[in-house]
Amino acid sequence: MPEFTELFKSVRDGDRAALDRLLELMYEDLHSLAHRRLRGSNYKQTLDTTSLVHESYMRLLKAGRLNVSDRNHFLVYSARVMRSIIVDLVRKSRAERYGGGALQVTLDTNLAAELPASEVQLIQVNDALEELGHSEPRMVQVVELRYFVGLNEDETADALGVAVRTVRRDWQKARLLLQAALDNAAR
Repeated sequence: MPEFTELFKSVRDGDRAALDRLLELMYEDLHSLAHRRLRGSNYKQTLDTTSLVHESYMRLLKAGRLNVSDRNHFLVYSARVMRSIIVDLVRKSRAERYGGGALQVTLDTNLAAELPASEVQLIQVNDALEELGHSEPRMVQVVELRYFVGLNEDETADALGVAVRTVRRDWQKARLLLQAALDNAAR
């Protein structure tokens, strides 16, 4: 644990070697997060567990400095990075599928209905989370860890350093708020 304490301090100071060492030590944890997130998803054709971990690693390197204080905080941050990678992948896929930036003229105004529900829902959930993050950041972290990573209540509570009861309450409230946002988006 003393090694981790020093690593987190060095990572906050922008030490690239410390970030490399931290990612090496946390690789199995990151791989587990990625595996949980991709289990049962439609993204396996374009993004496997190892690719998601490596893409996360590249984004963490690109950030340069990480303001993380401990292992749990790092895992929460990593879950957010993985979420953004998956959302970016879905957005890119949708853009390519519908001609990217090309001008399109269509008589069908229900293009969203042609997309697989999981892709549409993923984008809508992400947009709703962005909005929710302004007022309820911990709730967003709970959703990221439960929905995007697949952690259970106990694992989420451990990662966030809160009680299981708090996670349960935040998860229930977040689901209600997200459902309302999804219902509004469907109208």
